[in-house]
Formats: sequence, structure tokens, C-alpha cells
Amino acid sequence: MLWDVAAITAAALILVVGGGPFTRLVDRLADRTGMGETVAGIVLVGAVTSLPGLITSVVGAAHGEASFAMNNALGGIAAQTVFIALADMFYRRTNLEHAAASLPNLLAPIGLCIMFGVVLVAGAGPPLSVLGVHPASALLVACYLYWLWLSRKVRAEPMWRVEHTRNTQTDEPDPSGGGEDESLAGMWVKFAALACVVAATGYVVGETGLSLAERTGMSEGLVGALITGVVTSLPELVTVLYAVRIRALHLALGDIIGGNGFDVLFLAASDLAYREGPLYAAMDARVVLLIGLGIVLNLLVAAGLIRRQESGIGFEGIALLAFYAAGTVMLISLG
Repeated sequence: MLWDVAAITAAALILVVGGGPFTRLVDRLADRTGMGETVAGIVLVGAVTSLPGLITSVVGAAHGEASFAMNNALGGIAAQTVFIALADMFYRRTNLEHAAASLPNLLAPIGLCIMFGVVLVAGAGPPLSVLGVHPASALLVACYLYWLWLSRKVRAEPMWRVEHTRNTQTDEPDPSGGGEDESLAGMWVKFAALACVVAATGYVVGETGLSLAERTGMSEGLVGALITGVVTSLPELVTVLYAVRIRALHLALGDIIGGNGFDVLFLAASDLAYREGPLYAAMDARVVLLIGLGIVLNLLVAAGLIRRQESGIGFEGIALLAFYAAGTVMLISLG
């Protein structure tokens, strides 16, 4: 068991150390390519920092541990959403949801809750399967792609606009990207290399998480929700705090909400890897609890983006911490 703990700790350290350089690189790419911080946070940071969790869930599903796979994904979403409250405490100038208010950021929690709803319906419905995969998995991918398309559309052609204040930060790319001597191709190569390193940790976390569950007697679902789900979410914590430090606020918020959307796709990938029937048919009480918690947490973020409290952690930040704490207690009580 000591080797398992050492391996998962080493993986966590790699994810933490790599977060800073990765955030700086994506911030420059967002400016150089003109895609903007919000879209870069959703697509580049959100997807790559989610790779450890994706691989961890797929490893669990391939081992036949459906509960571990689902709880790892959903536990990571809950933890990542709470990181917004931590970022609010770290960024003292103003409330993050106020400073980084934008239509794509507001759209994200809504799209995520729709995807949560698809998972709930799939779990409550009959165990359908087409070529060994539940149709809901394809629908999740379609929802995610539509969300990305709609995010770009509302950014380019908004039907209503955010009210700007002295604390609102506009997401306006700097074409120079802060790296005039670095080629765009070289930046993409570095991005791919860092993504591979981040992804490799996912396999280690997945295997050690299952081993810890076996050696300690803890349920795979609880390990997935509170141990591997949190460990694989560490890149989001590091990148969001680092992005706040360099005042890339839209990148910080886009990272969390974009990563959450990508994390739901873990279930679709796990459904492909799970060979004992549709993954959603194995949904247990913990999965339902985590889906409900995820919906509440993300709607609180949406409420914060609409209300836009100007200073302090905000009512939604306190509520995020309180609901997450309550959810953790309920998960532990389920055994």
C-alpha cells in the first residue's frame, strides 16, 4: 500500500508542478491565435487538465469497475467547481464571477446541467445498448460539441451584452501573445508535450486508485469520488490559481467550467471501455448524489455570474463550499 500512496502522491506532484508553465503557455496561445481566454480555457486548458481523470475513469471501466469510473468523473466535477470559490479567496481585487463575466462562461453551467440530465435519464431508463454502447454516450458527445459551437457563436454575435464596470476584465487577445521570439508551431509542440505528461499521470492514478480500494477495503465508488477524483482535478486547481495570479481571469473561469463539460464525456469514454453492459445501468446511489451535487454547484456558479457581486467571495462561493462539504459527508455516510 505504501507504493500505491507513493505513486499517487508522485502523480499529484507532477500535476501541480506542471500547472504553472502550462497556464502561461495556453495564455500566450490564446492571444497569438486570437481565440480568446474563455475559449482557450474551455477547449485547451479544460480538455488537457481533464486527461488524467479521463484515463483514470477509462482504466476503472476497463477493469469492470463502473462505480469507480463514474464516481471519479463526477467527483472531479464537484471538486473543480468548488475551486472557483478558492480562486475568489485568492483573487482579492474583486469577485471572479464579476470580473470574468461573459456569455460563454454563463452558457457553460447550463450546458453542463443538460448533460447531467442526459446521464440521469440514461440511468433511470432501460439498459439500451447499440454495439455495446448506450445511445446516451453519443448524445453526450453531441451536446458537448453543440455547446462549444454555441459558445463561439454567442461570443462573436452576442444577443445581449455584459454590463461593464471598473472591475470587469475584457477578454481581448493580444496578437503578440507575449512571446514574440517563439514560433506558433513551437508553442503547439510544447502544448502537446505537456498534454502527454499530464495524460500519463491518469493511468498511474487509475491503477493505484483501484489498488488502494482493494487493499484498504474502501468501496471503489468512494475512492473514485474523494481520492482519485480530487487528485486528477489538481491541474484545474493549479491552473485556475495561476491564471488568476497573472490576471487571465477568463482563462481561469473557462478552465473550470470547460473542464467540467469535458469531464462528463468521461462517462461516454468509460461506456466504451466497460464490457459488462451499459455503464449507466450500473448507476448507484453515489452517482445519483454526485450528479445532483454537480447540478446544484454549477447552477450556483450561473447564479453568481448573473448576480455579479462585485467584491468578496460572494454568496455563491460560500454556498459552493457548504454544499460540497455536505455532499462529502453524505458520500462517506453511504460507505
